[in-house]
Amino acid sequence: MNADIRRPPAGDRPGILDVAALAGVSPATVSRALRGQSKVAPETRQRVLDAAQELSYVASPQASGLASGRTRAVAVVVPFITRWFFSTVVAGVTDVLRESGYDAILYNLGSAADRDRFFERMPLARRVDGILSLSMPLTDGHTLALRALDIPLVSVGSPVPGVPSVRIDEIAAAQTAVNHLIHQGHERIAFIAGVPDDPDFGFVSSELRHHGYRLALEAAGLPIDDNLSVAGPYGLDGGGIAMAQLLSGRVLPTAVFCEYDELALGALWALRRAGLAVPDQMSVVGIDNHEMSQLMDLTTVAQSPHTQGTTAAHLLLESLASPSTTPPPEVVLPTHLVLRATSAPPSRRTAARKRR
Repeated sequence: MNADIRRPPAGDRPGILDVAALAGVSPATVSRALRGQSKVAPETRQRVLDAAQELSYVASPQASGLASGRTRAVAVVVPFITRWFFSTVVAGVTDVLRESGYDAILYNLGSAADRDRFFERMPLARRVDGILSLSMPLTDGHTLALRALDIPLVSVGSPVPGVPSVRIDEIAAAQTAVNHLIHQGHERIAFIAGVPDDPDFGFVSSELRHHGYRLALEAAGLPIDDNLSVAGPYGLDGGGIAMAQLLSGRVLPTAVFCEYDELALGALWALRRAGLAVPDQMSVVGIDNHEMSQLMDLTTVAQSPHTQGTTAAHLLLESLASPSTTPPPEVVLPTHLVLRATSAPPSRRTAARKRR
C-alpha cells in the first residue's frame, strides 16, 4: 500500500475516492470490487479491500443502489405494529430479509386517514425494491397506486388480484372452532367480533370468520340468533365488553367463539369476574394461538404469523431475483385445533340456565 497517499483529515468520513486513491485504482473499480463483481482481478480486489479496511470505509447503501439499480430495502406496510399478529409477521419478514442483505422500512398506518395519506404521497418510489403489505384493507385506488410503482409486491392476509399472497383459510379456521363446540354438544354458541377503532378501516378476516361461524351453525342445523353475535373494541377490553353484553341477555349461550384470542382472553376475564366457571358454565374458543393462550389454557385454532412472514419474504425475494410472467402463487398455510381447558361439553344445568 502506498504510504505517501494522502488520507482524509481526522474526523472526516472516508469516501470511495479516498479508497480509490489509496488502492491506486479508479472509483468505478472500487465499486465493482466491493460488490464482488467478477470483472475485477483477484489481486486488485484484495488491494481495494485492504484500502477499505485501512480507512474503515463503509459503502453507502444509497451509492450502492445508484450503481446497481437496487436499494436493498423492502417496504413493510402494516396497519398496527403493536398488535401481536402484525408484530409477529414482521419478525418473520425481517428474519428472512436480514439473512439476504435487505433492510426493512416499516410504514405503520393506524387509521384509514393515515392509509389514504400514505397512498396519496406514495413515498416508496425509488426508495425500495419491493413491498410487503400485511393485512392492509386496500381499495382499488390503493392497489392501482402500488401497481404503478412497477416493483414486486406480496400481500399477507388480504389477497390482491394478480399479486403473490400468503394467508390462512379464515372461513375454515372459524368452522373448525365452531364445529369443535358443536361436536361437544353445544347448541347456543355466541360469536364475539372485534370492532376497529376506525370504522372505515375494516379487515377482511373479520367478515370471513363471522361467515365461517354462520356456515358451521347452518351445516349442523342449528338456528342463527343474531342476538348472540356481539362486538367489542379490538383487544382484551373489547372481549370483556362484548362478554358483558352477552351476560346481560335473558338466556345465556353455553359457548362462545371469539374472532381472535385477545378477545377470548378478555371474555375469560369477564366470565371470572361474573363468577361463572369455565368451562363448566361457559366454554370459550378463539383463533390464533396467541403467546398468552397457553398461559390461560385457552382452546384455540392455531395459526403461525411468523411462518406467514417468512413465507411472504421468500416470495418477494424470488420475485426480485427472477420476475415471472406465470400466475402469481397464493400460499394458504394450515391451521389446527389446539385443545386446552376452556372448552368442554355443556352440563344440563348450564344448557337450561336462564338469567333471573
